[in-house]
Amino acid sequence: IHTPGPSMGARWGGEEGHKEPLPPLPVDFARAEREYQLYVGVLKNKLGLQVLELPADESLPDCIFVEDVAVVCEETALITRPGAPSRRKEVDAMKRALESLNLNIVEMTDENATLDGGDVLFTGREFFVGLSRRTNQRGAEILADTFKDYAVSTVPVYGTLHLKSFCSMAGPNLIAIGSTEAAQKALKDAILLHSKNFKKKVKFTKSGMEGFCPIVHHNSIGGLWHTQKQNANLLGSRPVL
Repeated sequence: IHTPGPSMGARWGGEEGHKEPLPPLPVDFARAEREYQLYVGVLKNKLGLQVLELPADESLPDCIFVEDVAVVCEETALITRPGAPSRRKEVDAMKRALESLNLNIVEMTDENATLDGGDVLFTGREFFVGLSRRTNQRGAEILADTFKDYAVSTVPVYGTLHLKSFCSMAGPNLIAIGSTEAAQKALKDAILLHSKNFKKKVKFTKSGMEGFCPIVHHNSIGGLWHTQKQNANLLGSRPVL
């Protein structure tokens, strides 16, 4: 994970993928630091995980979104080519960090490809890749070539930035997905286009936080990260944070 830096508060704002872009909102950096320390504390002290912390990079305000620059499955890490040119230098620090873990590194060098990890949903059995403003078909093809043991299906994404802006895995064979028009269209497309692969239970939420509830399975602890309590109850789990 990346330590947040003050520059994140200077420019981070609304998602460009919306039909009507949201106005930029100032980030309370002091609050962000407190929440970061809480997050790291839960990972280390409550779950007993080892955490590799990367220093803040003031020249790359979006580097805190580490999932966008690498997709890791088993012992292989695919270093992505982010759709936003301003984020492409983020891959250097991520590559060094993953190399230090002795992972098999695959780099996306095709200049015609773009892929953000926020568009990659791994179910444990297959990948769904959102085709969005940040991820294109060539990026999805390279992911499929990298992880040949898993089926890869693409889903068009409209009206939001990433596929995982409105959905997350919330347990084995369980997807939490929003009730917005964009979310429902993506779900319909996934079922129509990939009915053979789409064998998942789906539960709908209304909080707008569907993209922020990755499941935790560690030392017999099951729960949801960063989700509201009502969503955790709906999904049959309990919030860890």
